[in-house]
Amino acid sequence: MFLANSRYATMSTYTVTLPDGSTVTAVRLPLPNPAPPFGFHPSMTGDRLDLLAARYLKDPTAFWRLCDTNNALSADALTARPMVGIPAGPAT
Repeated sequence: MFLANSRYATMSTYTVTLPDGSTVTAVRLPLPNPAPPFGFHPSMTGDRLDLLAARYLKDPTAFWRLCDTNNALSADALTARPMVGIPAGPAT
């Protein structure tokens, strides 16, 4: 259902019954587990998290690791910061 490097790949699922009686499968959200940053990137105009993830983590889909390291709930919340903490090592 998810790519192997997704933050949701190992999360358990559960079933929810909607008001109309239909059921959907939902994924449990991972708990925040920010690691201390290995270094910092000064934000510049035109920066995009997928490009930063490609540059530092060798995987543009690992932008969520940047969010986790910076304890940002969303990518938008991270783009306003003057410095972006970079996690250690490429995405696993």
